[in-house]
Amino acid sequence: MTLTPHEALLENDTSRVVARFSLPGGGLALSNSRIAQIVARVLSTPTETVQATAAAVLSDLRAKQGDAAAVMAANARAVGSRLLHDHAVTEAQAVLLGAAFTAEYAIEGAALCNPSTMVHPSQKGLAPGELRVALSLRGIGEGHISSIEFADAVISADGTWTFGERSHDTSLPAISPGEWSLPHFQRALEQAGSLTDVSSAVLNGLPDEFTMSELETTLLELPVQLSARPDSHQPMQAMREVAASAYRADFSADSPLSGRVMMPVVAEESNGVEDARFVLFTHPDGRTEYRATYTAYDGHRIAPRLITSDDLVSFGIHRLAGSGALNKGMALFPRLVGGTHLALSRTDGETISLAASEDGLTWDESGTVYRPTEMWEVIQLGNCGSPIETAEGWLVLTHGVGPLRTYSLGALLLDLEDPTHVIARTREPLLKPEGEMRDGYVPRVVYSCGGIVHDGTFWVPVGVGDSRVQVYSVGVDELLASMTR
Repeated sequence: MTLTPHEALLENDTSRVVARFSLPGGGLALSNSRIAQIVARVLSTPTETVQATAAAVLSDLRAKQGDAAAVMAANARAVGSRLLHDHAVTEAQAVLLGAAFTAEYAIEGAALCNPSTMVHPSQKGLAPGELRVALSLRGIGEGHISSIEFADAVISADGTWTFGERSHDTSLPAISPGEWSLPHFQRALEQAGSLTDVSSAVLNGLPDEFTMSELETTLLELPVQLSARPDSHQPMQAMREVAASAYRADFSADSPLSGRVMMPVVAEESNGVEDARFVLFTHPDGRTEYRATYTAYDGHRIAPRLITSDDLVSFGIHRLAGSGALNKGMALFPRLVGGTHLALSRTDGETISLAASEDGLTWDESGTVYRPTEMWEVIQLGNCGSPIETAEGWLVLTHGVGPLRTYSLGALLLDLEDPTHVIARTREPLLKPEGEMRDGYVPRVVYSCGGIVHDGTFWVPVGVGDSRVQVYSVGVDELLASMTR
């Protein structure tokens, strides 16, 4: 049994860029004086030159980014402290100031890979039997910095997959502080090793739900006997850093889905937001929302984090806590099982395990699902996206890593009520990198972050060589019948 290939293909497009804030010298200490010097040069430039350059900047950027003026204004405000209080800045000067601290970044300049698939929020304009799907993608750019992008496709009634045209009108979201619950914040502090008498005093003064501003107010109200102690700075700063790790990301509702780009925002994801695994989650009351886990990387450490969204326009991003949320590759179940949130994970780095949570934020280990068994998974294995519910059990696409760091795809079938019980599995890979598929940004890799079932067919977009996305399919009944019980 192998997966059937289709002609649909997405390749990395180096012309897809976002304009983002940029400091000279990469933010090093010496850049502080350079910022002031650059501001002074812009403000001393003759009016005619400023106006002509500002117009050229906006004209150039608008071809790729419709909100160019807003981006320039925001980046100018970021260095506004360098302006003299009595200096009135013209509109053209503000554009030029913003442009001086803006750089274009090719979000997939190096590679495009690791798609996850979900039902698209809109099914308008389709013929009978068709399904529109949304995909999240991992774009890799300069410095191996990863971002989360989106695309869409239509699965036709006759069994073809067609990608929609991807927009070059790219945009980054507006960022605002996120909200915390008190138990989740306490668990996150505990996991960070930052629970002290100071943090306990702050926790006692916080409401059950709070934001960064309310945390700052509570910190200011600490008794001086606590706040002024030499050893109080570290736990107070740790609370600020943990609180700041949650945020909201809001795009314009009229922005194209394929133009929305989520780049690193907070410190723990500064070197990449990787491998989002999206699923349309159904709550017990029937309400649905998109949920995803992704890997945050700061250059030294990794951490699984959570994304939630009702519409793929506005997103909540949060830290996960607990012993079940410590490694790459968490994948959420699409509904509660036995009244509990479940996720497939890989807490030991090489074995598929199960994690459980009461609130979807704090996760505890809940048993082993499957250990490396075959030679093609001898080094490690993990899931390739959220489990898919079938009448016979939870269908899980897996990846195994074998000799020469070769990634291959397989599958498991798990019991619906007890997902630690494996009903069946594939003995041989469903897909392995052969021939030209061995080549890419990272050789010998086929990898997916989630497929989707439509009309009895399991559709699996796959990142090949960590450089391009190809599409495969297999009949669900045919796949289940081929698996070893």
